[in-house]
Amino acid sequence: MQPVAPCLWELTPAAARQLQEELRAQVVVEGGPAAEALRTVAGLDVAFCRRRGLLFAAVAVLRLPGFAVVEEGGAVLPATFPYIPGLLAFREGPALLRALESIRTVPDLLVFDGQGIAHPRGLGIASHLGVLLRHPSIGVAKNLLVGDYAAPPPERGAYTRLFYQGKPVGTVLRTRAGVKPVFVSPGHLVGIEEAAKLVLALCGRYRLPEPVRAAHNLSRRLFREY
Repeated sequence: MQPVAPCLWELTPAAARQLQEELRAQVVVEGGPAAEALRTVAGLDVAFCRRRGLLFAAVAVLRLPGFAVVEEGGAVLPATFPYIPGLLAFREGPALLRALESIRTVPDLLVFDGQGIAHPRGLGIASHLGVLLRHPSIGVAKNLLVGDYAAPPPERGAYTRLFYQGKPVGTVLRTRAGVKPVFVSPGHLVGIEEAAKLVLALCGRYRLPEPVRAAHNLSRRLFREY
C-alpha cells in the first residue's frame, strides 16, 4: 500500500500542528466495512530503540475468520521527529508507511495501536495515515489521550461514549469481562459505533484486537533481531 496523497513529515512542531488542522477537514467519520464482510485486516504498531534512536514499524495482515497471519511487513528507520504528545504521526508515520509499502495485500481495514479522532486536533495517527492512504482505519489505544467518559459496565462488549470538548470522538470498549477497557476512535471512513463493533469482532481471548497484537509481536521481534 502506498499513500495517494502527498506526505509532509520534516516540519517544525508548529507547522505539524497546522498541517493537522488542515488534514482534519478531510477526515470522514461514517460508514466502514461490515464486521461479517471483513476478509483481511492489517494491524500496525511501532517499537522504539532509545539507545539507537530507531523505529521498528510492523504491519501484520490477518485473514478472517480465524485470525491467521497471511502477510507481514516491516521497516526500520531512524526517529527524526521528537516525541511530542499529539504529534505521534510525524514520528512514526514514515516508518509505518514504509512497512505498508512492503506488503502486497490491500486489507479491508487498518487498525492502529494509537488514536484516531480522539486527539487534541482530531487527527491521531490512525486518522492521519487513513487520510493519506484514503483507506478505512481505526485507532485502538490502551490509554486515554483526551476526553471524558463514564466507565463501561464490566461485561464483554459493553461500551460508553468518549467525549472531547462536548463532542463524541470514540468509545471506551470492554473487550474482555472485568478487564480494563480500550479507547477506540475512528481513523477515517469509519463511524464511531461501527468502529466499536469492528474492534470487538477482531478481539479474541485478549484485551487488544488480534491484528494489533500480531503487529505488536512483530515489531518486538524486529527489535530483538536487529
